[in-house]
Formats: sequence, structure tokens, C-alpha cells
Amino acid sequence: MNNNILITGGCGFIGSHLIRQLLKKYQDYNIFNLDKLTYAGNRENLLDIENYGNYLLLKEDICDFKIIKSIFSKYKITHVIHLAAESHVDRSIKDPFSFAKTNVMGTLNLLQAAKDYWKDDFENKLFYHISTDEVYGSLNKNQNNFFVETTRYDPHSPYAASKASSDHFVRAYFDTYRLPIIISNCSNNYGPNQFPEKLIPLIISKIIEKKPLPVYGNGENIRDWIHVKDHVNAIDIIFHKGKPGETYNVGASNEWRNIDLIKKIINITDRLLGQKPGFSNQLIKYVDDRKGHDYRYGIDSSKLRNKLGWEPNMNFEKGLENTIKWYINSSR
Repeated sequence: MNNNILITGGCGFIGSHLIRQLLKKYQDYNIFNLDKLTYAGNRENLLDIENYGNYLLLKEDICDFKIIKSIFSKYKITHVIHLAAESHVDRSIKDPFSFAKTNVMGTLNLLQAAKDYWKDDFENKLFYHISTDEVYGSLNKNQNNFFVETTRYDPHSPYAASKASSDHFVRAYFDTYRLPIIISNCSNNYGPNQFPEKLIPLIISKIIEKKPLPVYGNGENIRDWIHVKDHVNAIDIIFHKGKPGETYNVGASNEWRNIDLIKKIINITDRLLGQKPGFSNQLIKYVDDRKGHDYRYGIDSSKLRNKLGWEPNMNFEKGLENTIKWYINSSR
């Protein structure tokens, strides 16, 4: 069977790691990377595989429905892994319209193009939508409660609302048209190649530059962190073994208060830079809290673990140190 896989946002952080894994692991797949190459999409992330015969970069916009329809027809697309999204909460607070356009209408364009091209022939077809744990809202201080796949949606930021809306559209196409879909909702990712507006690369970069380290509020907000390679392995397994119509939560059960994580990054980065561990604590600067700042995220990924056999493999200490080394080397 032909497997012509359209991956959106493939030059971004998660997408580039995913494409590299799929190309090296499944050499009979044809990968079409649809990426607008905005600020967060970096073509250099995939320079090492750009000349592969079964890989093609398409510099296009998911918001252009005519282009999307033509891509499905021209390249005979059989599968979609949809990663492209505006994803930074602070940007969504300043410009919610861009998030609604890309995350909602862009997803709708892809769904409709898949439906139109596949018609009712859904054998060897799949629309896999990658989403976020932020659609579920916020957990309280009781660390015995977690997001599960049936948790009620309660988005608090424009970003989270746009992703929640896109999730609903994906499910609606399954319920209404029987389009074969899968959704996964993942916790915070970290690792090499991440654009430095996100917390971990932002803090590392500012330590290297000896610039103030901004901490929202009192720094006690809690996030659940997973290494990008563990997330990519989860996507790989869900794509191949997941059941159409189902949702899978992806998380490594690795919760950290922001301030504790920042101090851990400081200690490791200072050591790797040849500075006394803790030297950069003086750079910490508490700033006004983010509007609508969710207190805690925590993922229960037992469905993915029990049903599909996935487990995270990356030790956090090792993964964090390797990530910091990557940013240090990239800054030289």
C-alpha cells in the first residue's frame, strides 16, 4: 500500500523530530512536510534529510484551502499528522485572531480537504490531530488528580480555546462523516531545537547571555514535562496502533513547579559553563503574572501505556542536561 503522509508544521520543534524518526524507521513512507516557515519553523532543523528521495518540503499555509485541496490530489495523501499550530500562550493573549485563524480554520481546511479527497474510501486512511493538555484547563494543588481523556474541556487562554475548538471539529468530522481520526493531548515538551520563547530554552538562553530570568508571579505554577523524543515515540505508536475515534493523553508524570525547574536549570547550566552552581540565581526576576495563568497541569497517560504499550524512556535529569548542552553548543 502507498503511505503518502502529510505532516503539517514539520519544520517546527516536535515536527522535525517526528519526521526524522519516521523517515529513518519507515523507509517505504513518502513524507510531505507542509510548513509555512513562520518564525517557529526552521528549515535548518531538517537539512540532514532534505535530499531524501521520499521527503518533500511544501512551503504553504494551512489556511489556504485551495492549496490544501490541491496538495491532497497532487500527492495522493493517505494520512495526515497535524502538528502545525500557533502555540505560545503569551502571543495568543496579544493576538487571539491569529490563533483562531491558524488553529481552528487551518484544522478545518485540512479536515474538509481530507474528507473531499478520500470521499468515503477510508481504508488505509487516517487524520491524526496533535493537541495539548491545556484544553482541559487547570488542576488544583491536590496532586492526586490528573487530566484523563474524559476530563471536561475548560480552556482559559486564547491558545487553549483555539486548540479546544480544533479538537471539537476533529471529533465532529468523525461523528458526522465517519472520517477516521485520532487525537492526542500532550503535556509540555522540551529538548533540542525548541524555539526560545518557551520556558526551558528561554531560561537556558538568558543564563548563557547573563540576562534577567523572568518568572511569572511567585513561580509556583506547576507543569508536566516530557522529552520531545518520548512524545515522538508516542505519536509513532498512536499513529500505527491507535483506534480511530479515540483520544490518547501523553505525559511522562514529571511535574515541576516553575521556580524549582528554573533553579535546576540554573545549577546545571552554571556547571556546564564553568560557573559556580547557583551563580545565576541572581538573575531571577519575578514579573507580573500571566493573565489567566493556569495553576497546574498533570497528565494521566495510563490509557496510552495500558492499551498501546507506550512508556517514556528519557530520564529527566539526563534529558535536561543534554538539552542544555545543545543550547550551549548552538550559542557558540
